[in-house]
Amino acid sequence: MSRIDSYCDRCGGCGPAMNRRNFLAATGGAALATGLGPLDFASSLFAATAPAPAGKAVVHVVFVRPLKTPLISWPGGQTDVGAMQALFAKMITDAAEKTGIQLDLKSAPLENKDQINAYLEAIKGAPPDGLLVCAMELTQWPEVLHLVENRGAVPTVVYSHLTAFTGNMQKTRQVPNTFVGATPDVDWLAFALRMLNTVWRMKNTRLAVITRAHTREDESKDVVADAFGTTLHMIPAARFDEELAKVDAGEEVKAMADRYAADAQEIVEPTKADIIDAARNYIVCRRILEAENCQGLSYDCLGRPNPVCIAFSRLLDEGIVAGCEADVDAALSMLLTQSLFDRSGFIQDPSPNTVSNTLIGAHCTSPTKLEGLASAYRAPYKIRSYHTRTGACMEVLWPVDREVTVMKFIKPDTIVLGSGRVVSNIMQPPSGCCRTAVEITVDGVEDMDQAKGFHQLFILGNLERGFRAYCQLAGIKAVHI
Repeated sequence: MSRIDSYCDRCGGCGPAMNRRNFLAATGGAALATGLGPLDFASSLFAATAPAPAGKAVVHVVFVRPLKTPLISWPGGQTDVGAMQALFAKMITDAAEKTGIQLDLKSAPLENKDQINAYLEAIKGAPPDGLLVCAMELTQWPEVLHLVENRGAVPTVVYSHLTAFTGNMQKTRQVPNTFVGATPDVDWLAFALRMLNTVWRMKNTRLAVITRAHTREDESKDVVADAFGTTLHMIPAARFDEELAKVDAGEEVKAMADRYAADAQEIVEPTKADIIDAARNYIVCRRILEAENCQGLSYDCLGRPNPVCIAFSRLLDEGIVAGCEADVDAALSMLLTQSLFDRSGFIQDPSPNTVSNTLIGAHCTSPTKLEGLASAYRAPYKIRSYHTRTGACMEVLWPVDREVTVMKFIKPDTIVLGSGRVVSNIMQPPSGCCRTAVEITVDGVEDMDQAKGFHQLFILGNLERGFRAYCQLAGIKAVHI
């Protein structure tokens, strides 16, 4: 019997349980009657699109190669280099359209330092937000290095499709804020653009920070996060409750409550009123984001009798930053993860298992779209009480034996990073902790009690190399957890 199969239906002393059938009978089963898919809703309020920053990242693309390919070289005279450039250009153009980048692609190749200097002079007054250099010829690496060393502060990715031997690109790889992607995988160009767009997005995103420490005098105050440029928009916690008082249990709220109840494996402790209140919180979050022109939020939510956990899970499934406890570093980590990989992370309280040397991460909210926003997969979940035995939250069950990444900013210029596998979901009872509790291995950690950081993100999939590539580009240190 699996650990999930052996799960007990009730926590002793938690109050009356409500199963899905009873809940749907009590609410009229409105969502089921719509014929909608899992966790989809009739209202336009629940559109699965994240609010975006204003404007677009401007990215230049240049090709460094001679007009006439040398017969004896690399890739050599047997290669149709013009067709290769056309392929790269198409891949880049398609990816830019999907990512929402304003692309300026220079079709005429740069083949000598004079041409490169002319390009550098042209962008001095209006440098782009990012630069993608396609290095297409073995003999042209000195020109590539000259371009990279003199392009100023523009974040730069150099793409090399089998156009260098060992040692040719080493000096270029050592230039700050530069990542050299040397791979025959042409599809990787899409990730190159995503990295450049992420640097821009981190600078142009507004996050609402809602805490009890902020007063009405702070409400119009914006703080710029060091190293990223992200705007932190301060909002007093009283604002959340004021907005909540304006939200009644209308059709939108009932639709969300019905849908989450219908798709849950089980409703254990919460009542109908608890789940409806959880849906009301989502409406409040969306209204605050819209009113304050923010693309995400982090809320000093700990101890609320009406927890925001289900609302936050929904926001994360939409690709919107929804951070617990006003932990700004965790919220910035979520923003980076969503922008780079189009998936959301699970913020958690880390607890070491010193017997098996595994790490247990527990919190009362988790995304369900663990494989990414575009994936149809949703992790199964149960609707539970908050760990204070009030309200409603989700116990999301992560897929066992899948690869996982651990990541978080611990300083403005430093992230901790690790990877491993999901071992189990910690059942409650007999354990007592936050409702979603995931046990993982972490490679290369001899004593899990010495792991760095708190509120790290668990992210499904091995994304460590992608994070490290971005860190090289953005001038961020990546240290092993």
